[in-house]
Amino acid sequence: MNFADLGLSEELLKAVEEAGYTEPTPIQAEAIPAVLMMKDLIGIAQTGTGKTASFVLPMIDVMASGRRRALMPRSLILEPTRELAAQVAENFEKYGKNHDLKMTLLIGGVQMGDQLKALNEGVDVLIATPGRLMDLFERGKILLSGCELLVIDEADRMLDMGFIPDIEFICEKLPENRQTMLFSATMPPVIKKLADKFLTNPKQIEVSRAASTNENITAFKINVEQRKKRETLEWLLNNDHVETAIVFSNKKTMVRQLNKDLQRSGFKSGEIHGDIDQNTRQKELARFKSGDINILVASDVAARGLDIKGVSHVFNFDTPWHPDDYVHRIGRTGRAGAKGRAFTFVTKADAEAIDNVEKLTKSKIDVFGKKDVRVELKEAPAKSENSRKPSKPRQSDDREDAGDKPKKPRKAREEKPEEAAAPAKPRKEKPAKAAKSEPRKKRSREDDEPVAPGEWNGPQPGFLGVGFD
Repeated sequence: MNFADLGLSEELLKAVEEAGYTEPTPIQAEAIPAVLMMKDLIGIAQTGTGKTASFVLPMIDVMASGRRRALMPRSLILEPTRELAAQVAENFEKYGKNHDLKMTLLIGGVQMGDQLKALNEGVDVLIATPGRLMDLFERGKILLSGCELLVIDEADRMLDMGFIPDIEFICEKLPENRQTMLFSATMPPVIKKLADKFLTNPKQIEVSRAASTNENITAFKINVEQRKKRETLEWLLNNDHVETAIVFSNKKTMVRQLNKDLQRSGFKSGEIHGDIDQNTRQKELARFKSGDINILVASDVAARGLDIKGVSHVFNFDTPWHPDDYVHRIGRTGRAGAKGRAFTFVTKADAEAIDNVEKLTKSKIDVFGKKDVRVELKEAPAKSENSRKPSKPRQSDDREDAGDKPKKPRKAREEKPEEAAAPAKPRKEKPAKAAKSEPRKKRSREDDEPVAPGEWNGPQPGFLGVGFD
């Protein structure tokens, strides 16, 4: 099957071909005809399956006919984050270049002036985050009564971010006679209830098991102590053939600190999190896409929907608090058929969180071990006999000197002549020190014992020896 079999217009097919695509993904093959037939739709698909194009492409043809009016967008796409909204806007610009459609991005972190001007001129496709949309609606700057088509993207992420009440409010302000599409990687009960309330006889498409992980991603967990996380990360960045990587942390403060530490260690890294304004976020993403930096340290603001080609590795510096976030984080690699590797650092405090991840994905994550190391682990140089011999006479001399020194007994005889006949007490104290040195000598001999044949005797990253009790 190719895109021409899906009923898309010639202008749209030309734009798709110029973008380098010939065959639709499974969700595109099922969703596009349904959207063109004006049916409501529920799409359940993991990240990286081409979900965005499955609604962008048919929307362009559906919106091709009609007239736009001031302050009344003809269609609305709701996205949980600014980055996702910006990415959908890029898709509309790429695929809709042969159509006379006006698209506007309505997100926070930027000035309202240009957005209000665009709304006043009339908009065919409005791509918005709930926060900014609610702000303008309450100010009376936008009307939703003319919206013919609604897309709720990443619905489960909307739930995590607390946007469900806003989504319900927005849906109630839209006309009842509209087409609605809902896309989500998982279908928790709250999302199911939302779909039942606002969708009419929807066609449900599920292209993979809910919350499943990509087969192209090789995932590992690393049992590591909290204080050794950064050392472990740097070792992997240096030794696992990393081309480009995204490092996720649960906290914005850790994102900032980790980026600084990596830059001090000579890595080309940048950061993206919720405290950074939108323009700076876009600049950091542009640097990452262009190759100016090859490591992006991020909070979960970048976990979903960012389609960055060629990400070879994902590192969960912190085990995600929500198991759904694990699926979306590691989904930044292994996209479009490419192979990727994902590492999750697990401390003893993360035992429950990683168990929840494995329950959600219904698969055990392999523990990273020596067999998975991509570089040859060099053996430590053997100690020569000469380097071991000098320690023995020194220990022997120390003990002899300690036992033969008569200084304190003489001093005792000068101060108290009556005690001269009993010098045994100082002799007992000195040999006691010699006895304390015995364990050190014994440990030295044990350290020098040769390792049994077949055992690995080279330097190894500390995390390879850490496990749970």
